[in-house]
Amino acid sequence: MDNLMTFSITVFTGFFAIMNPLSNIPVFLSLAGGADRTTQRNISKKATLTAFIIVTLFLVLGKFIFLLFGITIPAFKITGGILIFVVGFDMLQSKKSNVKHLKETHIDEDIAISPLAIPILAGPGTIVTGMNFVSNAGYLKIIMVIVIFGLLCWMTYISFMLSELFIKKIGHNVISVIGKIMGLIIAIIGTDMIIQGIKISFTLSS
Repeated sequence: MDNLMTFSITVFTGFFAIMNPLSNIPVFLSLAGGADRTTQRNISKKATLTAFIIVTLFLVLGKFIFLLFGITIPAFKITGGILIFVVGFDMLQSKKSNVKHLKETHIDEDIAISPLAIPILAGPGTIVTGMNFVSNAGYLKIIMVIVIFGLLCWMTYISFMLSELFIKKIGHNVISVIGKIMGLIIAIIGTDMIIQGIKISFTLSS
């Protein structure tokens, strides 16, 4: 039971750091801030639901993908760790993807699919993080990862719907600080994945 609780906390922390519902609020407002509440709600639902479906497919089919392409767990952990570390390092350096600064003069609900769902919510970092959690996990843990990711998608939906209120109450500076903290956590998670991959490769004890 303690092992499952620790696993759950680790999964939640990992997904929260990589998705960071709070830091994505300015992104959502830059894309859909001029829309009416109904349109914003539709965009939020479509974006979070699409992200959930995409990541869940990778979580469920992850092992089959490994077998199909002959991917080994150590190679995946090391490569994925490097990718996640780079994402976290960029966040610490306050680098932002150009896609997160798009300005829309006409609100089109298709922005829910791209760029909101892909690649902002269900980007490479999110997919790699999720697949790392299920790469050598049993069915119970896979279900737990899916449920926790669903919880994060729901939290993201809520943060999008309350985005204007968050900005007024918290301010851009606080959100920026939260983003940097999340970047540090992501970089640490990436480093830990690399260490795990190396240990498995050389059968080193933990």
